[in-house]
Order: sequence, then structure tokens, then C-alpha cells
Amino acid sequence: MSVEKIKQQVERCIADLRAGQLAETGLQAIIAALDEQPAPRQDLLYLQASTTSVTGDVVGMLLVQDGEVSEGPADPAEWPYPTVLAAMQDGWRVIQFPDLALSLDESRTYGLGYEFILEKWR
Repeated sequence: MSVEKIKQQVERCIADLRAGQLAETGLQAIIAALDEQPAPRQDLLYLQASTTSVTGDVVGMLLVQDGEVSEGPADPAEWPYPTVLAAMQDGWRVIQFPDLALSLDESRTYGLGYEFILEKWR
């Protein structure tokens, strides 16, 4: 049962409660529907940006979705997000910002860009 249908069932139970006709079966149906819901899954999006700003251009990406790892399209023009901010606007939540300590020593390179890690639950 979809979340929307579960909400509708809850609304029917509220109406039944107000009418003095709430039955245990209505509440049991809600519990059963909730038990049938799939466990939430976490997806991760690693974005390397040109700067430490969420508005910096994305220069690299890696996506972990449904337990599968993908580097995304080979052509950066086809990547889903040009900036970290664009990913945030699409519902991704930043869970790690770039480690600025790595950028203090300009004589060493530590990888590609400044890495942001984002998550989305579904």
C-alpha cells in the first residue's frame, strides 16, 4: 500500500472516531500496511567540486544507488548535477563537506577537487 493510501486509511479512521464508529479492524489495516512498506534505502552521491563552495562546478562524481556503484555518464555534460547546490535542490542532503585541512598544503595533491558526500533516502 502506498503512503498516500495509508494516509487515506488514517483519515477514514479519524472520521470513524469522530462518528463514534472506530473499529479495531481499521487500525489493524494501517499496521498491516505499514509492515508491508519496504525498508528505506540510502543512496550516496559523491561530488567533487572545483571549489569548497556548493556553487562550484562539479568535476567528478560517483553514485551509489540500489547497492550499485556508478561513475555516471562518461561525458561530464550529461552528469545529473552541474553543482552541489543543484543536487541539494533535487533533494540530496549534504552529509560531509570537503576536508579543508587537505587544501592547506599546496605542494601536495590529494585527489580530484573538493569532495562533498550527499545522501538521499527513499
